Amino acid sequence: MDFSIIIDNLPLLFKGLGLTLQLLAISLTVGFFLSIPLAIMAASKNTWLRTPVKIFIYIFRGTPLLIQIFIIYYGLAQFEWLRESSLWLIFKEAYWCAIIAFSLNTAAYTAEIFRGAILQTPKGELEAAEACGMNRWDQYRHVILPSALRRSIPMYGNEVIFMLHATVLAGVITLVDLFGAAKIINSRYYAPFESFISVGLFYLALTFTIVFAFKLLEGHFLKHLKR
Repeated sequence: MDFSIIIDNLPLLFKGLGLTLQLLAISLTVGFFLSIPLAIMAASKNTWLRTPVKIFIYIFRGTPLLIQIFIIYYGLAQFEWLRESSLWLIFKEAYWCAIIAFSLNTAAYTAEIFRGAILQTPKGELEAAEACGMNRWDQYRHVILPSALRRSIPMYGNEVIFMLHATVLAGVITLVDLFGAAKIINSRYYAPFESFISVGLFYLALTFTIVFAFKLLEGHFLKHLKR
């Protein structure tokens, strides 16, 4: 194994790391804030609110993320009205197409996680909220959502790790993330072992950091369940 190849290309790897973290942070933030209203609608008893969200979740969870990226980046370009609109400033850029695809995908998965947690809210908590005279909005704001979000921490941690690993797909639409950097190094030196092993170590370190952070969150927000 030639370590000099890895050392000489550390600037490229760290640049790819920066883009990977950007994609992950932005898509998770957008997806999280989209998922909360989607989860509330999906858990609603109103068919008109629940059905469109169910369809959205089914589509994005039922199709590969790579296909979604291709449709957004390559497929939408065939519509002339889009190319002539101001939206084309966004959709012509691979960076923003990746952000949109990742955000919608993680929003669907996260909404399903939160929906399940909302439906599993203990009846005792709901009855206590009603006894205090809370309306439905106050119940969601003070009881249902805080309880559901706390109980969703372990499952959401898995979703964050999944999205970290999914960011490698940005490399297929010309973005130089960690995986894209590995492909460049391999093409320059024909050193697949050095390039992909080094990138794999970056992903291992990031995954360990995420797992550790969510363990701390679980210990803080779910400590009452361990008593």
